[in-house]
Amino acid sequence: MGVPVTDPYHRGSQDIQPHRYPAPLDALEVALTDDVLVVHGGTPLEGRIRVRGAKNLVSKAMVAALLGDSPSRLYDLPKIRDVEVVRGLLGVHGVKVTDGDEDGALVLDPANVESASTDQINVHAGSSRIPILFCGPLLHRLGHAFIPDLGGCHIGPRPIDFHLQALREFGATVDKQPEGLHLSAPNGLHGTKFALPYPSVGATEQVLLTAVMAEGVTELRNAAVEPEIVDLICVLQKMGAIIKVHTDRVIEIQGVPKLHGYSHRPIPDRIEAASWAAAALATRGHVEVLGAEQADMMTFLNIFRSVGGEYEVTDARPPRLNDPGQEGGIRFWHPGGELKSVALETDVHPGFMTDWQQPLVVALTQARGLSIVHETVYEQRLGYTEALNSMGANIQIYRDCLGGTPCRFGRRDFKHSAVIAGPSKLHAADLVIPDLRAGFSHLIAALAAEGTSRVYGVDLINRGYEDFEAKLADLGAHVERP
Repeated sequence: MGVPVTDPYHRGSQDIQPHRYPAPLDALEVALTDDVLVVHGGTPLEGRIRVRGAKNLVSKAMVAALLGDSPSRLYDLPKIRDVEVVRGLLGVHGVKVTDGDEDGALVLDPANVESASTDQINVHAGSSRIPILFCGPLLHRLGHAFIPDLGGCHIGPRPIDFHLQALREFGATVDKQPEGLHLSAPNGLHGTKFALPYPSVGATEQVLLTAVMAEGVTELRNAAVEPEIVDLICVLQKMGAIIKVHTDRVIEIQGVPKLHGYSHRPIPDRIEAASWAAAALATRGHVEVLGAEQADMMTFLNIFRSVGGEYEVTDARPPRLNDPGQEGGIRFWHPGGELKSVALETDVHPGFMTDWQQPLVVALTQARGLSIVHETVYEQRLGYTEALNSMGANIQIYRDCLGGTPCRFGRRDFKHSAVIAGPSKLHAADLVIPDLRAGFSHLIAALAAEGTSRVYGVDLINRGYEDFEAKLADLGAHVERP
């Protein structure tokens, strides 16, 4: 077994500077800002919306197309900014990306993969952290890769130390330059063995995309096993990869010399589905989420029911003679009466997903008693609660590991546990969105609050929520652009 690598969320013994959430806009900034949504709150969300392929899978599947020697076809992609970013990055690297024969489909042809200039990559890379995952495929196809500074949501430091160390383990060399990182593989990439100190999703994706064409066998221990990871493995297996998922988070990849294109319909977005469920609960509404699947949301559904929410799973029915069939989904609603407080902690799959906690916390402000949320995945993900408190919520955050077992943040002076006292009557406020998932929680709070709120920076929500303004209108929300 190889040597454990650096924790991808920390910089070893180096100090981590806490991320500061945006300060309120001053009068001049407000006057100059048009990225704002006016939300007239207090109306229950009622109706039906649909979710498409998972944001955390589709962009990685698009990158995987680089590895094939024939075109790939990907279906049911959401129209979100992250997809456009990856489409642009693939384009500047010579991949021909065209719309498919149905809505939400793409054809990705990697026949003419080429190097891209620093300026070309920087046009797209600033708004996404996905470029780091291009390294393995580009090293296989071109023998070199360039990675600029990375963007992404500000939810705590997410250094790429592990990604670089993993690539070095495969045989890559890394040259740090002022404009970014230049990587090469003068002797090719070779399989290796190592263990993750924490089952990081991004780290596991990096290994998978690099190992599938590395010479020899790669063994990854303590790997992430999220549904999106399993779906990425399905994509790679369709391309000709040989990947074994063993027990106890061990993944074994046998490198192959050649991969071909794939045709794939991704799993639905369980984060978006849960976000709309939390919105239904917080607004005392009733929302049917078509496309949502029970299997990947079991942990969320247990908490949703424990809080007092109700749901009903509708199985899909395929088309038959004289029967158009039916798309499956899950109906979520507030049954009336009081919600109940809960204690939960976020964790890697199959635990409670970190991206589920921000929307649910808004609903927990309406539950009677004290709810406890212990965040164990990202060390700086509770700063958004300041905005909820400004709206009348009663949330205290602590450095201690509350409501669960001690985690890796407990001794590092991070405020990563929250106590929510409720129920609280929320009132309208001016809000500034700090990151994608917190942004949707702010939006839910504005919908649940009495009065009219102005939510600034809402375009950030487009990174992960397709046509969210149109979906809000379909659910009867009273929102408008000024």
